[in-house]
Amino acid sequence: MKKHNLRGAVVAGAAAAALLLTSCGFSGGTTSGAASGSAGASAGAVTTLDMMVPSYSDGTKALWEKVIKDFEAANTDVKVNLEMQSWENIEGVLKTKIQGNKAPDIYNGGAFAEFAAEGLLAPVTDVASEATIADFQPSFADNEKVDGTQYGLPLIASARALFYNKALMKDAGVADVPKTWDELYNASKAVSEKTKSAGYGMPLGNEEAQGESLIWFAGNGGNFGNATAIEVNTPVNLEAADFMQKMIKDGVTQKDPGATQRTPMLNTFIQGKIGFAYALPQTVGQIKKENPSLEYGIAPVATKTGAPATLGVADRLMSFKNDGSKAAAVKKFMDYFFSADVYSNWVTTEGFLPTTKSGSEKMAGDETLKPFLDMLPNAVFYPTTNPAWNATDGAFKSLMGQIATGKSATDVLKEIQAKADAAK
Repeated sequence: MKKHNLRGAVVAGAAAAALLLTSCGFSGGTTSGAASGSAGASAGAVTTLDMMVPSYSDGTKALWEKVIKDFEAANTDVKVNLEMQSWENIEGVLKTKIQGNKAPDIYNGGAFAEFAAEGLLAPVTDVASEATIADFQPSFADNEKVDGTQYGLPLIASARALFYNKALMKDAGVADVPKTWDELYNASKAVSEKTKSAGYGMPLGNEEAQGESLIWFAGNGGNFGNATAIEVNTPVNLEAADFMQKMIKDGVTQKDPGATQRTPMLNTFIQGKIGFAYALPQTVGQIKKENPSLEYGIAPVATKTGAPATLGVADRLMSFKNDGSKAAAVKKFMDYFFSADVYSNWVTTEGFLPTTKSGSEKMAGDETLKPFLDMLPNAVFYPTTNPAWNATDGAFKSLMGQIATGKSATDVLKEIQAKADAAK
């Protein structure tokens, strides 16, 4: 795979220079050219950690600064240099840092399997306590493993739930919130036929066709595969894709689902013009801000049989081990950050879901988030630890929308599978 070869070249350059590394910290942080200090082991020495993170919102930087300020006050032997990057730039900046032997000690990012495979990441057992590691939801922790070893500490979670318009359901004569595919089909059909609104919003444009697809696949016990094999073209996935196509052909979705992007579709739901749609925890805040009078509810994903399943998405914190001298300081920071009060405040403020059991318990009283929290243990994830995932992701975004133009679901899944197989 082309991306893997590029990473290999980067890592090879880093490895060649690794013999020159000492126990000195790496430069970086919020101030250009800021001194990183020494991570020396002498008594009273201050260990400097370089931390690089992306922006989730306008308030992300301030949130991290507050965490760091409080952490440093309680741990005077550790200093944390914070560096913010955009999601568009962060992977490129990271690559440059690796080439220059300046990988961050703490990194917030997405795919990580290649870094783990090249021996660049510290196992979580080196940088977090047993109590912290045991507190993560098992479904999230398992998604952070490569060859059985966990390298990522799940930072934030996002799951999908069924948002429904109560007023449109009433106008269409739909009494019960759908729990199964057939119930969702019938309810959406009623809304489409008896109101001027679309029944179900199905975004299969290139913004997130893979997300919509996995929601449906998971609802039939399917997925996209795992760390060792991408498995798109399977009987259970095909059955789900056929049902999606039935929804489209029978006119119970919005017009032109193949060209519909998730963001504008959800905006349409928020304006009260779609009966049902799968949305995120952040949608709750968006509704409150943009259309607080909307009569809506949140329920679990409708699946073939009604059994619980949803799409789960998570980002993670990880630690580049570098020369290994900073593991103890990283462990102090990770244990502090993932403590229930600190972590739940960070997650709540950003509008995400917690990945820890203690965080879920603290947020359990929020009724608007309860459907999401209840589904987390049954979340199905993208196989981000598979090197062929990026190609698979791109294939879904460019090809899945063809089921809305009349191309058979069988042929579409075959094409996506072929793209994934070619990327091995």
